[in-house]
Amino acid sequence: MKKQQYNLEIACDPANLITVEEFVNFTAAEAGIDSARMPGLLLAITEGTTNAIIHGNKKSPDKNVIIKAVITDTSIAYSIQDKGEGFIPENVPDPTEPENLLKDSGRGLYLMRIYADELEYNCTPEGTELVLILHRQ
Repeated sequence: MKKQQYNLEIACDPANLITVEEFVNFTAAEAGIDSARMPGLLLAITEGTTNAIIHGNKKSPDKNVIIKAVITDTSIAYSIQDKGEGFIPENVPDPTEPENLLKDSGRGLYLMRIYADELEYNCTPEGTELVLILHRQ
């Protein structure tokens, strides 16, 4: 199989998450991702996109979020890019610690780590890119 790439660009509006879900459903089907992995994959990608909209782009109507899916023989990689200043993943509180259990937010990175086989962050002067990789089985 040659490499296939799909791109989606959305405005910073949480209402666009339905379009992201449709994109993930389509690309995961193209990659042959097992249906049992779909709920976790959808959760991870929507969490990453929500973080890009809210924390990265600060809901700015002048900024977009770019989502890419790259399918190879061995994996599907989703890239979520925002125009934010970035963050230090190690500084995000662990949601499983007792003092964080009842907080309303802070579980997104944790969930992404659980449902992705690999998780990478690339912070550049142009913004932050989150890459979630699932190995094809």
